[in-house]
Amino acid sequence: MQSKPFVDIVKEQLESETLNLPVFHPIAIKLQGILAGKDFTIDQVVALIIKDQALTSQILRLANSAFFSGLAKVTTITDAVVRLGAREIASVAMLASQQNNYNSFTHPELKSHSQVLWKHAIGCAIGTRWLCEKTGYKQLAQEGFIAGLLHDIGSLLILKVLEGILNSDSEQKGVSRELTAEIIAAMHTESGYQLMQKWNLPEIYCTIVRDHHTELTDTGNVLLSLVRLVDHTCRKLGLAGTPEPNLMLAATFEAQSMGIKEIMLAELEIMIEDAMEMVTSAA
Repeated sequence: MQSKPFVDIVKEQLESETLNLPVFHPIAIKLQGILAGKDFTIDQVVALIIKDQALTSQILRLANSAFFSGLAKVTTITDAVVRLGAREIASVAMLASQQNNYNSFTHPELKSHSQVLWKHAIGCAIGTRWLCEKTGYKQLAQEGFIAGLLHDIGSLLILKVLEGILNSDSEQKGVSRELTAEIIAAMHTESGYQLMQKWNLPEIYCTIVRDHHTELTDTGNVLLSLVRLVDHTCRKLGLAGTPEPNLMLAATFEAQSMGIKEIMLAELEIMIEDAMEMVTSAA
Protein backbone atom coordinates (compact mmCIF):
# COMPACT_ATOMS: atom_id res chain seq x y z
CA MET A 1 0.00 0.00 0.00
CA GLN A 2 1.52 3.32 -0.97
CA SER A 3 1.56 5.87 1.85
CA LYS A 4 1.82 8.95 -0.34
CA PRO A 5 -1.06 10.28 -2.48
CA PHE A 6 -0.58 9.50 -6.15
CA VAL A 7 -0.84 13.17 -7.13
CA ASP A 8 2.05 14.02 -4.79
CA ILE A 9 4.21 11.33 -6.41
CA VAL A 10 3.49 12.84 -9.84
CA LYS A 11 4.34 16.34 -8.56
CA GLU A 12 7.64 15.12 -7.15
CA GLN A 13 8.53 13.49 -10.45
CA LEU A 14 7.65 16.62 -12.43
CA GLU A 15 9.74 18.80 -10.14
CA SER A 16 12.72 16.44 -10.17
CA GLU A 17 15.89 17.91 -11.64
CA THR A 18 16.73 14.49 -13.07
CA LEU A 19 13.48 14.21 -15.06
CA ASN A 20 14.55 13.42 -18.61
CA LEU A 21 11.63 12.12 -20.63
CA PRO A 22 11.53 11.87 -24.46
CA VAL A 23 8.73 14.40 -24.90
CA PHE A 24 10.51 16.30 -27.68
CA HIS A 25 12.77 15.09 -30.48
CA PRO A 26 16.09 17.00 -30.44
CA ILE A 27 16.13 17.35 -34.24
CA ALA A 28 12.60 18.77 -34.37
CA ILE A 29 13.64 21.31 -31.71
CA LYS A 30 16.87 22.19 -33.56
CA LEU A 31 14.89 22.79 -36.74
CA GLN A 32 12.79 25.36 -34.91
CA GLY A 33 16.03 27.01 -33.78
CA ILE A 34 17.50 27.11 -37.29
CA LEU A 35 14.32 28.62 -38.70
CA ALA A 36 14.31 31.32 -36.04
CA GLY A 37 17.31 32.80 -37.85
CA LYS A 38 16.99 34.52 -41.21
CA ASP A 39 20.08 33.07 -42.88
CA PHE A 40 19.45 29.31 -42.86
CA THR A 41 19.98 27.23 -46.01
CA ILE A 42 18.16 24.20 -47.41
CA ASP A 43 21.38 22.22 -46.99
CA GLN A 44 21.41 22.96 -43.25
CA VAL A 45 17.83 21.76 -42.89
CA VAL A 46 18.44 18.58 -44.90
CA ALA A 47 21.71 17.76 -43.10
CA LEU A 48 19.98 17.98 -39.74
CA ILE A 49 17.00 15.80 -40.66
CA ILE A 50 18.94 12.97 -42.32
CA LYS A 51 20.88 12.35 -39.10
CA ASP A 52 17.85 10.36 -37.96
CA GLN A 53 16.82 7.65 -40.41
CA ALA A 54 13.52 6.84 -38.68
CA LEU A 55 12.51 10.51 -38.57
CA THR A 56 13.54 10.95 -42.21
CA SER A 57 11.33 8.04 -43.25
CA GLN A 58 8.35 9.35 -41.34
CA ILE A 59 8.76 12.89 -42.68
CA LEU A 60 8.78 11.55 -46.25
CA ARG A 61 5.68 9.48 -45.55
CA LEU A 62 3.82 12.49 -44.15
CA ALA A 63 5.12 14.81 -46.89
CA ASN A 64 3.59 12.45 -49.46
CA SER A 65 0.27 12.16 -47.62
CA ALA A 66 -2.87 13.69 -49.09
CA PHE A 67 -2.78 16.45 -46.50
CA PHE A 68 0.65 17.82 -47.42
CA SER A 69 1.62 16.65 -50.89
CA GLY A 70 1.36 17.90 -54.45
CA LEU A 71 0.94 15.67 -57.48
CA ALA A 72 4.48 14.32 -57.79
CA LYS A 73 5.87 11.99 -55.14
CA VAL A 74 8.87 13.31 -53.18
CA THR A 75 11.59 10.72 -52.60
CA THR A 76 14.27 12.72 -50.77
CA ILE A 77 14.30 15.22 -47.92
CA THR A 78 15.78 17.80 -50.32
CA ASP A 79 12.79 17.31 -52.64
CA ALA A 80 10.44 17.66 -49.68
CA VAL A 81 12.07 20.88 -48.47
CA VAL A 82 12.02 22.39 -51.98
CA ARG A 83 8.39 21.35 -52.52
CA LEU A 84 6.92 22.28 -49.17
CA GLY A 85 9.40 24.83 -47.84
CA ALA A 86 11.68 24.62 -44.82
CA ARG A 87 9.08 25.94 -42.39
CA GLU A 88 6.49 23.41 -43.50
CA ILE A 89 9.05 20.62 -43.21
CA ALA A 90 9.82 21.76 -39.67
CA SER A 91 6.10 21.45 -38.89
CA VAL A 92 6.02 17.98 -40.47
CA ALA A 93 9.09 16.98 -38.43
CA MET A 94 7.44 18.12 -35.21
CA LEU A 95 4.25 16.28 -36.19
CA ALA A 96 6.18 13.08 -36.98
CA SER A 97 8.22 13.15 -33.78
CA GLN A 98 5.23 13.96 -31.57
CA GLN A 99 3.27 11.14 -33.16
CA ASN A 100 5.97 8.70 -32.10
CA ASN A 101 5.76 9.98 -28.52
CA TYR A 102 2.00 9.60 -28.32
CA ASN A 103 2.25 6.08 -29.77
CA SER A 104 4.95 4.92 -27.36
CA PHE A 105 2.83 3.85 -24.38
CA THR A 106 2.60 0.21 -23.33
CA HIS A 107 0.06 0.41 -20.48
CA PRO A 108 -3.39 -0.07 -22.11
CA GLU A 109 -5.15 2.66 -20.08
CA LEU A 110 -2.41 5.22 -20.71
CA LYS A 111 -2.18 4.23 -24.38
CA SER A 112 -5.91 4.74 -24.79
CA HIS A 113 -5.67 8.16 -23.13
CA SER A 114 -2.69 9.14 -25.27
CA GLN A 115 -4.58 8.36 -28.49
CA VAL A 116 -7.38 10.72 -27.48
CA LEU A 117 -4.81 13.41 -26.71
CA TRP A 118 -3.08 12.80 -30.05
CA LYS A 119 -6.28 13.29 -32.05
CA HIS A 120 -6.91 16.49 -30.11
CA ALA A 121 -3.36 17.72 -30.81
CA ILE A 122 -3.67 17.05 -34.56
CA GLY A 123 -7.12 18.65 -34.71
CA CYS A 124 -5.88 21.79 -32.96
CA ALA A 125 -2.77 21.97 -35.17
CA ILE A 126 -4.57 21.80 -38.51
CA GLY A 127 -7.51 23.86 -37.25
CA THR A 128 -5.35 26.71 -35.96
CA ARG A 129 -3.34 26.84 -39.17
CA TRP A 130 -6.53 26.96 -41.25
CA LEU A 131 -8.09 29.64 -39.05
CA CYS A 132 -4.93 31.78 -39.27
CA GLU A 133 -5.17 31.67 -43.06
CA LYS A 134 -8.90 32.44 -43.13
CA THR A 135 -8.92 35.32 -40.64
CA GLY A 136 -6.18 37.48 -42.15
CA TYR A 137 -3.26 36.09 -40.14
CA LYS A 138 -1.65 33.94 -42.83
CA GLN A 139 1.80 35.00 -41.61
CA LEU A 140 1.05 33.12 -38.36
CA ALA A 141 -0.09 29.90 -40.06
CA GLN A 142 3.07 27.84 -39.41
CA GLU A 143 3.31 29.08 -35.81
CA GLY A 144 -0.38 28.27 -35.49
CA PHE A 145 0.24 24.67 -36.54
CA ILE A 146 3.02 24.20 -33.96
CA ALA A 147 1.07 26.06 -31.25
CA GLY A 148 -1.98 23.86 -31.78
CA LEU A 149 0.12 20.71 -31.84
CA LEU A 150 1.97 21.53 -28.61
CA HIS A 151 -0.63 23.38 -26.54
CA ASP A 152 -1.41 20.28 -24.43
CA ILE A 153 2.18 19.01 -24.24
CA GLY A 154 1.87 19.01 -20.45
CA SER A 155 -0.72 16.24 -20.74
CA LEU A 156 1.75 14.06 -22.66
CA LEU A 157 4.43 14.80 -20.07
CA ILE A 158 2.13 13.72 -17.24
CA LEU A 159 1.25 10.48 -19.05
CA LYS A 160 4.99 9.77 -19.46
CA VAL A 161 5.53 10.39 -15.73
CA LEU A 162 2.60 8.12 -14.86
CA GLU A 163 4.02 5.34 -17.01
CA GLY A 164 7.42 5.74 -15.36
CA ILE A 165 5.82 5.42 -11.92
CA LEU A 166 3.88 2.32 -12.97
CA ASN A 167 6.98 0.72 -14.49
CA SER A 168 9.07 1.32 -11.38
CA ASP A 169 6.48 0.24 -8.80
CA SER A 170 5.51 -3.41 -9.09
CA GLU A 171 2.70 -2.96 -6.53
CA GLN A 172 1.10 -0.18 -8.58
CA LYS A 173 -0.89 -2.13 -11.19
CA GLY A 174 -2.49 0.81 -12.91
CA VAL A 175 -4.20 4.14 -12.62
CA SER A 176 -7.84 4.76 -13.45
CA ARG A 177 -8.92 6.89 -16.41
CA GLU A 178 -10.74 9.18 -13.96
CA LEU A 179 -7.65 9.78 -11.82
CA THR A 180 -5.48 10.27 -14.92
CA ALA A 181 -7.91 12.88 -16.26
CA GLU A 182 -8.04 14.60 -12.87
CA ILE A 183 -4.24 14.83 -12.60
CA ILE A 184 -3.94 16.12 -16.18
CA ALA A 185 -6.64 18.74 -15.68
CA ALA A 186 -5.01 20.04 -12.53
CA MET A 187 -1.37 20.03 -13.63
CA HIS A 188 -0.89 20.01 -17.40
CA THR A 189 -0.72 23.76 -18.12
CA GLU A 190 1.94 24.66 -15.55
CA SER A 191 3.88 21.41 -16.10
CA GLY A 192 3.80 21.96 -19.86
CA TYR A 193 4.94 25.57 -19.48
CA GLN A 194 7.91 24.54 -17.34
CA LEU A 195 8.82 21.84 -19.86
CA MET A 196 8.71 24.30 -22.77
CA GLN A 197 10.90 26.73 -20.84
CA LYS A 198 13.37 23.95 -20.05
CA TRP A 199 13.68 23.14 -23.76
CA ASN A 200 14.05 26.85 -24.66
CA LEU A 201 11.13 26.85 -27.07
CA PRO A 202 9.95 30.26 -28.32
CA GLU A 203 7.96 32.25 -25.78
CA ILE A 204 4.99 32.48 -28.17
CA TYR A 205 4.45 28.73 -27.69
CA CYS A 206 5.27 28.70 -23.96
CA THR A 207 2.58 31.30 -23.28
CA ILE A 208 -0.06 29.32 -25.18
CA VAL A 209 0.81 26.13 -23.29
CA ARG A 210 0.44 27.99 -19.99
CA ASP A 211 -2.63 30.12 -20.78
CA HIS A 212 -4.85 28.14 -23.17
CA HIS A 213 -7.39 27.40 -20.40
CA THR A 214 -7.38 30.96 -19.05
CA GLU A 215 -10.51 32.94 -19.88
CA LEU A 216 -9.44 35.89 -22.03
CA THR A 217 -10.55 39.47 -21.54
CA ASP A 218 -8.87 40.77 -24.69
CA THR A 219 -7.49 39.33 -27.93
CA GLY A 220 -4.10 41.01 -27.80
CA ASN A 221 -2.46 37.59 -28.22
CA VAL A 222 -4.01 36.60 -31.56
CA LEU A 223 -2.47 33.13 -31.67
CA LEU A 224 -3.64 32.30 -28.15
CA SER A 225 -7.16 33.43 -29.05
CA LEU A 226 -7.19 31.28 -32.19
CA VAL A 227 -5.80 28.21 -30.38
CA ARG A 228 -8.47 28.58 -27.68
CA LEU A 229 -11.22 28.84 -30.29
CA VAL A 230 -9.96 25.75 -32.14
CA ASP A 231 -9.59 23.94 -28.81
CA HIS A 232 -13.30 24.61 -28.18
CA THR A 233 -14.08 23.35 -31.70
CA CYS A 234 -12.18 20.10 -31.17
CA ARG A 235 -14.01 19.54 -27.89
CA LYS A 236 -17.32 20.09 -29.67
CA LEU A 237 -16.34 17.47 -32.26
CA GLY A 238 -15.28 14.95 -29.60
CA LEU A 239 -11.55 15.21 -30.30
CA ALA A 240 -10.94 15.45 -26.58
CA GLY A 241 -13.23 12.68 -25.40
CA THR A 242 -17.02 12.91 -25.38
CA PRO A 243 -18.43 15.25 -28.08
CA GLU A 244 -20.03 18.48 -26.85
CA PRO A 245 -22.50 19.23 -29.69
CA ASN A 246 -24.25 22.00 -27.73
CA LEU A 247 -21.08 24.06 -27.40
CA MET A 248 -21.89 27.37 -29.12
CA LEU A 249 -18.65 28.43 -30.81
CA ALA A 250 -20.07 31.71 -32.14
CA ALA A 251 -20.92 32.74 -28.57
CA THR A 252 -17.35 32.39 -27.29
CA PHE A 253 -15.40 35.50 -26.39
CA GLU A 254 -12.76 34.65 -28.99
CA ALA A 255 -15.20 34.33 -31.89
CA GLN A 256 -17.17 37.44 -30.94
CA SER A 257 -14.20 39.69 -30.24
CA MET A 258 -12.42 38.62 -33.46
CA GLY A 259 -15.57 38.87 -35.59
CA ILE A 260 -15.50 35.23 -36.66
CA LYS A 261 -18.94 34.32 -37.98
CA GLU A 262 -20.94 31.12 -37.65
CA ILE A 263 -20.43 30.12 -41.28
CA MET A 264 -16.63 30.18 -40.91
CA LEU A 265 -16.88 28.19 -37.68
CA ALA A 266 -19.04 25.60 -39.46
CA GLU A 267 -16.42 25.41 -42.23
CA LEU A 268 -13.74 24.97 -39.55
CA GLU A 269 -15.57 21.97 -38.10
CA ILE A 270 -15.93 20.33 -41.53
CA MET A 271 -12.28 21.03 -42.44
CA ILE A 272 -10.99 19.51 -39.19
CA GLU A 273 -13.07 16.36 -39.64
CA ASP A 274 -11.92 15.93 -43.26
CA ALA A 275 -8.26 16.73 -42.57
CA MET A 276 -8.15 14.40 -39.57
CA GLU A 277 -8.84 11.46 -41.88
CA MET A 278 -6.03 12.47 -44.24
CA VAL A 279 -3.43 13.08 -41.51
CA THR A 280 -4.24 10.00 -39.43
CA SER A 281 -4.27 7.74 -42.50
CA ALA A 282 -0.66 8.81 -43.15
CA ALA A 283 0.34 7.86 -39.63
